[in-house]
Amino acid sequence: MKRFFNIIAFLVLSNTVFGQIQLYKRGLASFDKGQYDLAIKDLAKVTNIAESEKANLYHKIAESYRLSNRWVEAVPYYEKAFEAKLSAPEAHFHYAFALKAAGNYDMALKELQQFIDSKSTIKAFNEKAYREVNTLKTIEEIKKKQNTVEFKNLSQVNTKGSEFAPMVRGDELIFTASRKSKTYSNGLPYVGLYKVKIDKTIAEMSKIEKFSDAVFDEERNEGTPTFSPDGKTMIYARGNTGKRKDLSPDMDLYICRYVDGSGWTEPRYVSASDSASWDGSPAFSRDGKTIYFSSNRPGGLGGLDLYRVNMDASGRFGTPTNMGKEINTAGDEMFPYVSEDGKLYFASDGHPGLGKLDLFLAVRAGGKVTVENMGTPYNSNMDDFGLVMSKRGDVFFSSNRAGGIGDDDIYYYEAPQKTDLTENDPSKNPLLAPKPSDPDSTTKTLAIKTVNYYLKGTIYTQNNANESVPLDSSRVRILNAENQELLTEFTTGKNGRFGPVTLKEDGDYIILADKKNFLAKREDFSMSGRAIPQSLLKKPVTDTTFYTSIVIDQVFVGKTFRVDNIYYDLDKWDIRPDAALELDKLVQTLNDNPQIKIELGSHTDARATEVYNLRLSQKRAESAINYIVSKGISRERLSAKGYGESVLIIPNAKTESEHQTNRRTEFKVVEIQ
Repeated sequence: MKRFFNIIAFLVLSNTVFGQIQLYKRGLASFDKGQYDLAIKDLAKVTNIAESEKANLYHKIAESYRLSNRWVEAVPYYEKAFEAKLSAPEAHFHYAFALKAAGNYDMALKELQQFIDSKSTIKAFNEKAYREVNTLKTIEEIKKKQNTVEFKNLSQVNTKGSEFAPMVRGDELIFTASRKSKTYSNGLPYVGLYKVKIDKTIAEMSKIEKFSDAVFDEERNEGTPTFSPDGKTMIYARGNTGKRKDLSPDMDLYICRYVDGSGWTEPRYVSASDSASWDGSPAFSRDGKTIYFSSNRPGGLGGLDLYRVNMDASGRFGTPTNMGKEINTAGDEMFPYVSEDGKLYFASDGHPGLGKLDLFLAVRAGGKVTVENMGTPYNSNMDDFGLVMSKRGDVFFSSNRAGGIGDDDIYYYEAPQKTDLTENDPSKNPLLAPKPSDPDSTTKTLAIKTVNYYLKGTIYTQNNANESVPLDSSRVRILNAENQELLTEFTTGKNGRFGPVTLKEDGDYIILADKKNFLAKREDFSMSGRAIPQSLLKKPVTDTTFYTSIVIDQVFVGKTFRVDNIYYDLDKWDIRPDAALELDKLVQTLNDNPQIKIELGSHTDARATEVYNLRLSQKRAESAINYIVSKGISRERLSAKGYGESVLIIPNAKTESEHQTNRRTEFKVVEIQ
């Protein structure tokens, strides 16, 4: 009988473990498909899993919350992932912004600094991290910037779903909402356009209706409209259906016209859109001749950037122009809006702000455009975006701040009735009252402070005890990253130092260090994100110096160097896109060191036969060599060697991370000319 119960217990335990594995696999599959709600539901139920998988489990849950814009909920799962020894520097980057969304600014600053110290190779993350470090130092200054207006939740419109991107057209409020009966591939309802009529006051609203049958597709995301000054032309964002037959894989801009007696025409694709990119949140200029919009098309500064494009009377579009580094950052710039007096408002998570997306105003003074945070109560520690104004002075915007009804809600400020408001009397309207921090003040003159930026550095090498020691007599060249032009050159002294180098506020540079019998090495240095915000400057002129260091290795025949992150699909030897990025770095090393010939060696783990692993590693090494040759390196300088499992770093590897350590690519110097 005892044996019988033991068997039953074993079967129950086996079924439980099997069920947990199935939940885990199903959750990972949902995550890969972008179905983050489904991923969370399954992964959160996994309580019995191997120690080696716990970090990945918690990280995937955290990422599911982050990628579905629930940053605060992601915080505890990032923390559990770190406790489980997660080794992913970018996780600290995302965790920092989740902490910021939770209002924990001190911890966010600490995590960002840890990410910067890890010397990540993800350029966009690095630029945003540097900018955010400066931002977190300005939080207290931004908090001091308070407006007297009070915003209310538009409870007549908001639901548990999302309502956002309000737009005023005559006496109607048009908005985007997740109310369609059909759901997208992520399990969430498609968003569409809706309208509600505003009577004498905002409280007196009519029944909510679909905006127009002509622009309402149950199986598409549609939203963020803008209207021409006469209200008869609409441009809005329209997404794909999530089906393979779609010609465009993402969001594009569409245009339609209002015809008296028949309503809105069928939407027509805007030629200024890039079908391979995300284009959305358009805005008309006050004269109706320019369209502003947000896009992640190639050539931008990172994330989503603001662009502008001209449109003639017949609806033909010119070539879109990026609005430049004064407006755009390595983060996201979205939801532009041009007010009646021609001022540009927008949302950004790259400029100094209190939370994720904050509301900003672009101000031109002395021929220079500066960007000002609108302060509280416009902004919170969450997303605040999509600000618009009516002609009578009402203000609307969207936010997912605490205390709302649903996900994204619409908030409003209602201007006093005209009988109580003298148009030119600021004391009657708090939006018009000039204050020292008021971005709308017409009497305001900005005192632009200047900063002189410099760079200094130290060149190190490793001694026999693997300690970093300064390297004298090394040559250091500073190049313009854009055109490779030599800007200046130094020779280090006994302390290994070089500089100072004068930097431009928006400059990108290459630091190239070399010395005889040492492997030349280059590193990028970008000023993107490092410029000090005007609000932090106390003097008319400030000098600030950045410091960097480069370690270069002594080179001799037989010296081996690790090439990180060269991964291959299981049982394959094709060069994946991520592997190509790492091999490009090796190509650059070979160009910078024309005196060396190398052997490129590929190693496998020990989970197949020796013969199989040897053949596979040889094919992988040869594939890498062919790629390097395709980039212009002479084949005479290269040889391929597959080592299979013959040189294991961890002989008795058990976990996946240990096997991955054994699966590596290295290059060995075989000749120095």
